[in-house]
This record gives sequence, C-alpha cells and structure tokens, in this order.
Amino acid sequence: MKTLHERLHGPRADYAHNLTRDELKELLLPVVREYRSQIAEDAPLDEFSMPDTDDPPVLTAMVIRALLSDGWLESFADRQGLVQAFRFSRPGKLFSQVFAALDQPSRSRQRNMRSCRNALESALNRGDAYDLIDAYEYAERVIEDLNEGIDYFQELLRHVMQTATASQQWDEFVEFLKRFQRDFKKQLTADNITINRQAIRQNIEKLRHVPEARFERMNTHLNEMAHWLVNEHTGPSAYQWVLTRIEDIVDAACDSKQPGFLKAMETYLKRVNGLALQSMMLRSGQSRHSYLAVIQRVRDGTPEQQDALLARIGEQIAPAEVRLLDPASFKLRTATQRRKAVTVTIRPRPSWDARRDAAMRRAETEAFSVSNIEISRRLRADLRLFRRPVRLSSLPATTAREVIANMQSVEAASSVVERDLVVRKLPYRLDNDFYSGFDYEIDFKVKQQ
Repeated sequence: MKTLHERLHGPRADYAHNLTRDELKELLLPVVREYRSQIAEDAPLDEFSMPDTDDPPVLTAMVIRALLSDGWLESFADRQGLVQAFRFSRPGKLFSQVFAALDQPSRSRQRNMRSCRNALESALNRGDAYDLIDAYEYAERVIEDLNEGIDYFQELLRHVMQTATASQQWDEFVEFLKRFQRDFKKQLTADNITINRQAIRQNIEKLRHVPEARFERMNTHLNEMAHWLVNEHTGPSAYQWVLTRIEDIVDAACDSKQPGFLKAMETYLKRVNGLALQSMMLRSGQSRHSYLAVIQRVRDGTPEQQDALLARIGEQIAPAEVRLLDPASFKLRTATQRRKAVTVTIRPRPSWDARRDAAMRRAETEAFSVSNIEISRRLRADLRLFRRPVRLSSLPATTAREVIANMQSVEAASSVVERDLVVRKLPYRLDNDFYSGFDYEIDFKVKQQ
C-alpha cells in the first residue's frame, strides 16, 4: 500500500501517465520478492498458501487480484492509451495515506498556535468568516501536535526500555535531538501555548463584541460555507460557538496537553540520562581493569619487557600535575542540608554581589595557576636565545606570575612529554625574598645547533 501510494500520490508521483497493468506488476514485484519469505508459520491457509505461489510473478498477479476484489484498487479505461489503468478507490486512498504517513517525517511547520492567533486578528480586522474557520482548524492542530509529541516520547521510552539491557543504541536519541531542533524547539518557544494564550483570549473577547451588523454578516456566512456547523454547534449562533470552541481548545492545550507533553519529554530524558551514567560507570570500570592488565603483564614479562613497558607508561603519566587542595576550604553538608539541596527545583538567581565574589575567587585562583607546558615552552625559547644553560637564579622575578613560574620551572622541565630537557642540581644555594633552597641548571639533553 505504501509503495502504491508513493507512485500514485507521493512527492515523486507521475500524474501525467496512468498506472497500467504492466507498470503495476513491475511496481509490486520487488515488494513481493522482499516480503514473501515473511509469511507467518501459523497463518491460516488461503490462496497465497498454494504451491504455485513460490513463483514471484504468479504471487504478484494474485496480490493484484486481491487488491481489486477487496476494493483497495479500482480499474478504469485510459482513453489516451486505450488500455486498462488502475487507481486507488476512495477507501484505499484513505488507508494508504495513513500507512505512508507512518514513515514520513512531519512536515508541520509547528506554528499552529501563531497561525490561530493571526487568523483571529485577521477576522477581527477584515470581518471574514473564513478566518474564523482557519483559526478553529489551527487550534485543533495544536492538540494534534501535542498528542503526536506525547506518543512520540512514549514510543521512544518503550524502545529504550526494551533495548537497554541488550545494547546501547543511541540512534533514537540523535534523531530526537534533530527533531527537537527542527520542531519541538519552535513549539516550546515562538509557538508556545502559554505565550500566545493571552493574545488569543483578547482577540476572542474583541470578536464577541463586534458591531451587530458585522456579527450577523459573519454568522450568516459561517452557516453558508461550513455546513457541518449547522449540526454541530449548540447555542444561539454558530459564530459564538466557534469562538467558545477555540477558547476551550486553547485552554485544554495549555492546562493539560502541554504539561503532559513536557512530562513525557522529561521522563524520556531522565531515562536516557540514566543509561548514559551507566555507560560511563561501565567505561570507568573498564579503565580500572586496565590497571590489573598492566600489573599482570609486568608480572609475566621478562626484566627487559618490564623496563620497556614501565618506561612507556612513565612517559604517558609524566605530564600529569598533582595539585593539593586546602582541606579547610571544604565543609561537609549535614543530611538536612543535602535533602534541602535535592528538593530545590528552581535555580536561584545569583545577586550582583555573589557574581562579583565568584569572579574574584576565580581570578585569584587563575592568578596563581601557571601551566607547565607554558613554562617549558618559555624555557626552550630562552635556551635557544642564549645558547647556554639557564639557571634558576638568572630567571626574572619582577612579577608574581614570574615568581610562580620560577618555582615551577624544575617541575615543568622534568615532566614534559618530549623529554628533551634535563635538570641538574647545583651545589650552592639560592636565597632571595621568595625562595630559599638549592639552585638548579636547565639545559637541552642534546645540544642544538
């Protein structure tokens, strides 16, 4: 059905030529070959279970006869080609549209709420009854969009629960991110129901108090153009019924459907977040197992293999910097404070003084943090410039940053990945206002020309 709908009514449908019997066979033959092996073993016997159905062309002809006899397709005379052509019957077209829509991405521009508001404004300005009908249809589509979103997240959650124990499949989550950027982002921002609700209410209230002549004209026009309103509306006029119905739909979308949509999205994201945390814990466990594997390799290796393995590991962990924190800066929270922190749902907005204090603490922390890579790069530049070893006592110490860099120079030269610097301890001491200890000399391992 989906293949036929794509050929007859899809985006690439050929409306200039009718579908003949030969074209119909060519269209259905690949589908029959693909799915004829998927017949259920416990299926009841019918015409498709006969021995001669093993031949795909014969089975295709039987499928065409079944579609015609069951009323999904109908034949008609093609007067241009003087042949018999085929098309969907009305029930067949309606059913095929549903099947085709299951695999097609949503084409909605997700602006039904704004369209409803704009249609009401247009009806208020121009007095056209068509704008009221448009506003009513847009309001109904708002409910459809939210219901579709709720069903989408519930289906994703069911799929995640089914596949979480088997394998970590993140294709659905990536597709959700794309759809969120494409559809849900607009639905929660520019087309948000809460944002547009007040404007819609104001327009409805103004339309209820239009002049009597305009009211009679628009009500008469509604009864003439929308025959379904005559049987559906209750109350004195179709005009008032349409306005009340639009208001009720918008209120229902805001009070029940949108919270349900947000709750379904939150539930799905929480589940995916839990799976991500589990994956990270498993990966960290694998990293712990790698230490055991290294210990076993050292135990089973020869002395030469042990030295080579430990040397490679040392080169990798040598650039690691260990910084000790002041224990006095940490204070454990009591159980009451932890429970209170967990129950906070709205992040408090920091005051100007709090932001200033945080910026000052960050600036103080960064002021006394100098990268070893930056220090080693500066030492190499000095060695190439002076073409002789650099002593710790000869380094400039005019600023606080230079003093801190000097105190880290020995550590930086010893822990670089390139292992191209060598540090030698000198026999005499260095005493100044900032440092008291042995002096050091830093040079390249291999003299550079």
